Amino acid sequence: MQVREILRVKGATLYTVSPQQSLAFAIDSMAELDVGSLVVMDAGKMVGMLTFREVLLALKGKVATADNLTVSDVMVINPVTVYPDMEANDLRRLMIEKRSRYMPVVEGDTLMGVISFLDVAKAVLEEQSFENKMLKSYIKNWPAETQE
Repeated sequence: MQVREILRVKGATLYTVSPQQSLAFAIDSMAELDVGSLVVMDAGKMVGMLTFREVLLALKGKVATADNLTVSDVMVINPVTVYPDMEANDLRRLMIEKRSRYMPVVEGDTLMGVISFLDVAKAVLEEQSFENKMLKSYIKNWPAETQE
């Protein structure tokens, strides 16, 4: 299974924010949309990623509040990206290695979508369920041995 297949099933809806927007606005957007990440876009290009991890780290023990921080103050600049033809197993390894729950998918200069670890888990589970169903059907329809 490739990343493009996971993205096709998941859908390519992108939730974005600009680097100049307040962190409070981004937090409200994430909560309203029920998402754990936003792609940070500037002049039509991805310039970073904002996830709940960066939000928590930015607010932990700081005097600053979400109202006086901007997205650019806390976003991940140049996030690790993946390509549509990457295999799902390679994607899982990379996500674990980089401790990243969200990976932008790019093809050339085009942002295709964002894949979460949950999206990967769902896709793998569906693929395994399908394979299991096919194997059971194959075994059930196995020709009986003939007695000579």
